[in-house]
Amino acid sequence: MKRKKALGVNVGSSSILLIFVILCLVCFAALSIVSANADYKLGQKILKRTSAYYDACNQAEKSIAAIDRTLWEIYDGALDETEYFAAAGREKSYLIPISDLQNLSIEIEILYPRQTGDSCYRIKSWQVINSDHIEYDNTLPVFQ
Repeated sequence: MKRKKALGVNVGSSSILLIFVILCLVCFAALSIVSANADYKLGQKILKRTSAYYDACNQAEKSIAAIDRTLWEIYDGALDETEYFAAAGREKSYLIPISDLQNLSIEIEILYPRQTGDSCYRIKSWQVINSDHIEYDNTLPVFQ
């Protein structure tokens, strides 16, 4: 007599399925660790750049405060508007380094205060500019 084959799940196929599931979980765990590490490094770079920018802004504010004090001293010593602008000039601009590749550029226009409470200057621009040169790594190919 012929025996009927029993239909069912063999022990071997369930072991292969279990090994496949475990390999998938290990791969996903490794990918999540790599992704978390990359996010951490990116966060540290952003923190460093943001801190450098705000340090440059603080330095710029201190410079503007010193310029403002100087302009008020010139204003107090000047007889008229012509003498004030002859001593103070019409514009001031300066750069504050943020990093090797970026600078904070500030341009101010010198104003003559007409009444008490007026400002001696107006900020014309306050922007981050890239440096003129970037040093390239010669080991990497450069496409033109």
